Amino acid sequence: MSGPVPVRIVRSAARAIQEAAEWWVANRPKAPDGFAIELERAIQLLSSQPTIGARARNVRLTGVRRMHLTRVHYYLYYRVIAEPVVVEVLALWHTSRGSSPDL
Repeated sequence: MSGPVPVRIVRSAARAIQEAAEWWVANRPKAPDGFAIELERAIQLLSSQPTIGARARNVRLTGVRRMHLTRVHYYLYYRVIAEPVVVEVLALWHTSRGSSPDL
């Protein structure tokens, strides 16, 4: 793949991201932009290296990977669509949850 790959966020993932971002700003006064910075970093990385994440287990969809957002303790679940090539973000999931998202 040459050049950055577009990243598309599905509606349910966008909702989860918005909720997490709002929670972060309200509850992390020492680093209110920490979540937004970590998410932006992850999206840039996915755009340049779409297969960087580990293959996700316990999901029904094929080709799902997940990236750990270490500083904010979330997983970003995504897959790479071939035609046209695009990274599709499917879910944001907190690492403290014992299960995987319903994908």
